[in-house]
Amino acid sequence: MMDKTLRNALPAREASERIKDFFEVSPGFSEQTALAEAARCLSCKNAPCMKGCPVGVHIPDFIAALRTEGAQAAAAVISADNNLPAVCGRVCPQENQCEKFCIRREKLGGSVSIGALERFVADHAPETEKRRPAPCGISVAVVGSGPAGLSCAADLAKAGAKVTVFEALHKAGGVLEYGIPEFRLPKAVVDKEIKALEALGVEIRCDEVVGRSVTLPELMETHDAVFIGSGAGLPLFLGIDGETLCGVLSANELLTRVNLMKAYREDAVTPVPRGKNVVVVGAGNVAMDAARTARRLGAEVTLVYRRSRAEMPARAEEIAHAEEEGIKFELLTNPVRIHGDEKGFVCGVTCVRMRLGEPGKDGRRRPIVVEGSEFDIPCDELVVALGTTPNPLIKSSYPDLPTTEKGTVIADENGRTPIPRLYAGGDAMTGAATVILAMGAGKRAAKAILEDCAPRA
Repeated sequence: MMDKTLRNALPAREASERIKDFFEVSPGFSEQTALAEAARCLSCKNAPCMKGCPVGVHIPDFIAALRTEGAQAAAAVISADNNLPAVCGRVCPQENQCEKFCIRREKLGGSVSIGALERFVADHAPETEKRRPAPCGISVAVVGSGPAGLSCAADLAKAGAKVTVFEALHKAGGVLEYGIPEFRLPKAVVDKEIKALEALGVEIRCDEVVGRSVTLPELMETHDAVFIGSGAGLPLFLGIDGETLCGVLSANELLTRVNLMKAYREDAVTPVPRGKNVVVVGAGNVAMDAARTARRLGAEVTLVYRRSRAEMPARAEEIAHAEEEGIKFELLTNPVRIHGDEKGFVCGVTCVRMRLGEPGKDGRRRPIVVEGSEFDIPCDELVVALGTTPNPLIKSSYPDLPTTEKGTVIADENGRTPIPRLYAGGDAMTGAATVILAMGAGKRAAKAILEDCAPRA
């Protein structure tokens, strides 16, 4: 008879308390709970869970190691494939990746909590001394220190390459540092992962804006290969009347100022506007992050989305946490005008109700305006979270860079662009996606670079 032990839920702090601060929502599994959850793994020989892991972690092996040998042994298994386990254990959409394929998912008590176990291992494994490998004779410049760049740099460094990372901001980490809030991903966790990378010999140069302080051709002259992992940091807007009013900002601006510049602190040098009634437009993870951040800044928050709950792209966990924290959802709703007062500040937004029509080419049902359904939502701040595209700076400084109409770099599945020795991956190539997909792209590009640039005997 098959074991039907129920999945252990990841604990969370009470919503009434956590909206008062930016501390992490979940304390993670205790050792007792982690071992109990690890015992649920059936150690399937064909490991269906691995099919959903973009970086190919040997999931049954690390869980077995945790169960029999402890966190340090499990960490050794994970780190062979995943360079940012503490990050991935917190922010990866495991429910749509590894856990989606777990054989226990439907009828055996729910999928094994792979993400929570990965986080437990990363948080509890003793730190080990990083040994720098022997040089392999390859020098690589990595543009951007987000998930794609860090993953690529780590795999290259492990192979003995000399790696220099060029980061435009004053702190490394990319979207891990400026985009994902502290309550979901503590910055101490990101800092720890980056220090481990530096211990491998990777040099990280901050305040280096590729396209301004240094150009791609210059990097290609001084390195054997260049990897573009600069992400997608240019926000999209609604294109409606009133978007230039004071109090309208992108989710990128709000999150960057709060996460990277600590604008939520009372003594912040660059404080962020603190609206009392905030409307957030969008329903992805970034929209949830912006809404929950505004809530912690003291606002009453309404999230507006033009489709239904079933189409919301954010993680189910983030949606549930947002609702627990008192964020109101206005679904099947779309803004059409933003209103301002006599001083030029936002004072409200006019929306229309939507209905869903027939599916389009992408399989998603097309939102259609319900005639005569206009209504107003009062607000003193409006945050747009509709997605992002790559910053055009690199392209403008290097016209030969092959890009699509949307500004993404053209490269094959292994990161090779049509230009020899130039590679790309992550959001710079695909547009905004998940952390783990960007990491997978960085790993594939690193492998391609090592294959293409290996010194010939």
